[in-house]
Amino acid sequence: MSAITPVGGTTMGGSANDIRSDFMKLFVTQLQNQDPMEPLDNGELATQLAQLSSLEQLEHMNGTFQDVLASQQRLQAMAMIGKEIEFTPEGRSDLHVGRVDSVKVFDEGIRLTVGPFEFDLEAVQAVRN
Repeated sequence: MSAITPVGGTTMGGSANDIRSDFMKLFVTQLQNQDPMEPLDNGELATQLAQLSSLEQLEHMNGTFQDVLASQQRLQAMAMIGKEIEFTPEGRSDLHVGRVDSVKVFDEGIRLTVGPFEFDLEAVQAVRN
């Protein structure tokens, strides 16, 4: 999500907490500056709050899906131990074949070891039994 810069010049962030904070600031400003003779419609206020709630739920679901994907990738990599794979080592264009010796999981990603090569999971082209 890209940052939004309102007229005041302050950058509004992209995380759920930043969005919630920015929304509340705008919401309070809107209430403070409303015309007392024509206050905001209750339906409009409810719609804005519902949109914020939906956005927070989507942000939470996105985080959950990312966690599920990471778990799935770890399981996939662990299942490759002892299997023969085709892979392209980093910095090379030729395809290599070998058995997976080990799998290392880091915050940055998953790395496999085949003989003298250590490479990212994404370098795997095929898995054989």
